[in-house]
Amino acid sequence: MLRLEDQIHIFNFPDLGDERGNLVVVEGGIAIPFDIKRIFYIYGSDSEVVRGSHANLKSEFIMINVSGTSKVLIDNGLERRVVALDKPRMGLYLKSMVWKEMYDFSPDSVLLVLSNEHYDPGEYIRNYTDYLEMVRK
Repeated sequence: MLRLEDQIHIFNFPDLGDERGNLVVVEGGIAIPFDIKRIFYIYGSDSEVVRGSHANLKSEFIMINVSGTSKVLIDNGLERRVVALDKPRMGLYLKSMVWKEMYDFSPDSVLLVLSNEHYDPGEYIRNYTDYLEMVRK
């Protein structure tokens, strides 16, 4: 089984802004390790809401809180870690087969998510017990 540190990476994207304001560029296949096929974002969730609660067979993700803050619990069946997304130039990269739960959203949180795959409901593992069985084989 892979160590959790081998399944995630935290990017600090460069701020290319100037006196006019900040500018952060994230280019698929250049700044991140995949070509972007899907983009979605989560907003309007309060601090008590938990989103995600699943793993993906194929999809990889980059999570960026472009506004506000949130936390992500990541779990590979052996190790768990919480990452606070609190800077708009910080990106959390998750390889496939990592359990994720996003929570503790600030009122102004906008969590932008980039993925290497189009949406396919068949590749989601939504039951944690099933996930543990799969990764511990």
